[in-house]
Amino acid sequence: MTEGAEIILKGIVGFCGHRKVFLGFAPANLLYSLSFADVLDETTKIGYQRKFSPKHSVDFRRYIRQQNSSTIPLTFNLRVEMASSWSLKENKSGATLRIRAGSNRILSQVDCQHRLGSLSDLDIPLAFMTFIGLSLKEEMQIFGIINSKAKGLNRSLLDFHESKLIEDFSRLRPALYIAVRLNDDEESPWFGQLSLGGDNTVGMTRRASLRTMQNAVKRFLNASKILDVHSPDEAAILIRNFWIAVSGLLEPAWRQPHKHFLTKGIGVYALMSLAAELWREAQKSGSSCTPEYFLGVLSDFLPQFDWSHTGPLKGLGGESGADKAFELIKMHRLSTTKGI
Repeated sequence: MTEGAEIILKGIVGFCGHRKVFLGFAPANLLYSLSFADVLDETTKIGYQRKFSPKHSVDFRRYIRQQNSSTIPLTFNLRVEMASSWSLKENKSGATLRIRAGSNRILSQVDCQHRLGSLSDLDIPLAFMTFIGLSLKEEMQIFGIINSKAKGLNRSLLDFHESKLIEDFSRLRPALYIAVRLNDDEESPWFGQLSLGGDNTVGMTRRASLRTMQNAVKRFLNASKILDVHSPDEAAILIRNFWIAVSGLLEPAWRQPHKHFLTKGIGVYALMSLAAELWREAQKSGSSCTPEYFLGVLSDFLPQFDWSHTGPLKGLGGESGADKAFELIKMHRLSTTKGI
């Protein structure tokens, strides 16, 4: 209901787990007008939710208009930084949430983006629950818990959340830390290239995802044992140097990711295994793993390997396929450099 221009929502206050929440009912179009989804912008790294899916949302719209339809409560958060726009008072009969006149979209959609996204013109009553004054970090944690097992939710998006939430993240999740650094480092050929999960579409220039690179870095760390003697930051620089050399030597394939396996899972995994082997060789020879070192070693054989979709990697997939791809690259190296 409204009192003047102020919006008043009646409900009750209680605890969900160990968090205080407000439970109420309101028309869908009102909740739509008062709320927003904090969708991840992969360029600015602002936001944390997946991109809006019109199909998903329209499917729910069709369903909720049917007789006997229902849904679990929509989940929101009244962020603490917006506290000047809302007030919550409890009394013997329940609780009253007042939203100040002129306030717009103060409810952050924690778990209801697609259910609510196409209901702007419908006054169907819906139940809702809103957390009271969670910080953005706390809200992201709740979102991650709710959605960590959700079918179809991009794992790279959840990995991105962890990179923002985990304390001492370089030590606890070194593979993820290095993958994020490759995406954030302006000197890295992967700068801004990894899909973080905010966009479900794959463009012609889109390469590997954050999850793919994280798994590839794990292969490198497990094979090289580099963290026994170097920090995650030093390992990240070494891996960046390796990819500088790879992208320079294989520039045509790098510029056409949709036609080659080079920057897809199978190629990234195999090349990270190769990087581990080259690092071990450098340790034995006392060489420094600069871009120049990798350029020198890789130039002897890597440009001659066929990375196209019709080449030797065709049909390979998964971990076993990556192992096979690595073996093919090693065989190619051996045959190419035998006479050098």
